[in-house]
Amino acid sequence: MMKSFIVKGKFKAGNSWENFTKKIESQNEKNATDKTYSIFGSKHSVKRSQIQIESVVEE
Repeated sequence: MMKSFIVKGKFKAGNSWENFTKKIESQNEKNATDKTYSIFGSKHSVKRSQIQIESVVEE
């Protein structure tokens, strides 16, 4: 069964850091984190080192 997670953090956008809050459907917290890295990597062309996840909370 899939659970909903709220992932909060920030990512490097040019010279500044942008905050984000993302709702992710995933099986567990680790997969939600990996999925967030994947989404931001493909959508914003940033590497994992340019993404800082501050919290992952089950909804």
